Amino acid sequence: MRKATNSATAIGGGAVLLWATLALFTDLTGAVPPFQLMAMAFAVAFLTAVVVWLARGERPLGHLRQPLPAWILGVGGLFGYHFFYFLALRNAPTVEAGLIAYLWPLLIVLMSALLPGMRLGWWHIAGAVAGLAGTVLLVTDGGGLNFKSEFALGYGAAVVCALTWSSYSVLSRRMAHVPTDAVGGFCGATAVLGLCAHLIFEETVWPADMVQWLSVVALGLGPVGAAFFLWDYGVKRGDIRVLGAVSYAAPLLSTLLLVGFGRGQATWLLGGACLLITGGAVLAAREMLFPPQD
Repeated sequence: MRKATNSATAIGGGAVLLWATLALFTDLTGAVPPFQLMAMAFAVAFLTAVVVWLARGERPLGHLRQPLPAWILGVGGLFGYHFFYFLALRNAPTVEAGLIAYLWPLLIVLMSALLPGMRLGWWHIAGAVAGLAGTVLLVTDGGGLNFKSEFALGYGAAVVCALTWSSYSVLSRRMAHVPTDAVGGFCGATAVLGLCAHLIFEETVWPADMVQWLSVVALGLGPVGAAFFLWDYGVKRGDIRVLGAVSYAAPLLSTLLLVGFGRGQATWLLGGACLLITGGAVLAAREMLFPPQD
């Protein structure tokens, strides 16, 4: 049982690795507006899922026949998170809004205590808090935070964003009977809603060259595609407390990728954030990495 849980946790952790590429691929898409990019990337994810189902000899409609609560949770989680995240960035400074939105890993750890059979140890909380501290160091670059009342709408949207993804992740465990393949349908619905949001709020800007087009496809295959399938499997069958704490590795790895591709700068603050986030992840996962002797 423990081996199966650890394996599922590792699979869920694969989503964190894919999310680390989100900033790089998004940067490479150029001036494509966020809701348009969301619609395009989730459309790629949906079409990829359909191709996989057909290759396995399965009927796509069979995977779309899910209970209404599953659709509400799945689409609400995927579309709701991105909608409120973009709304937050439109109405508040990027650093403050992004940091508030990235409270979701800590919220997952805390909310996991509400799940049946889940025991929340001090190391889970301490690990998540250490990850949050490292993220603060990372996104503020050692500077202070400057919250202002005129950005209240953006801050509120960021709070809703964090609550949306943490609630989706924890409640998904209560719907473990819903197969992970259903995420493909949720991606399709999210693409449609993203298109609607794009038509309402944005002007269309198509990718300008092949690199930008390939980056859109890469988003749909990886951080906006496969990542959600891996995350669904992980939160339903793995240790969701560990996954919550480990999720703080995403902004760290993302920064390291940007530095590696010459789109960021390595600093001692990055090293400090690395120690905090990595140490917090190891602490939160101590039972998995160092299981007690029976």
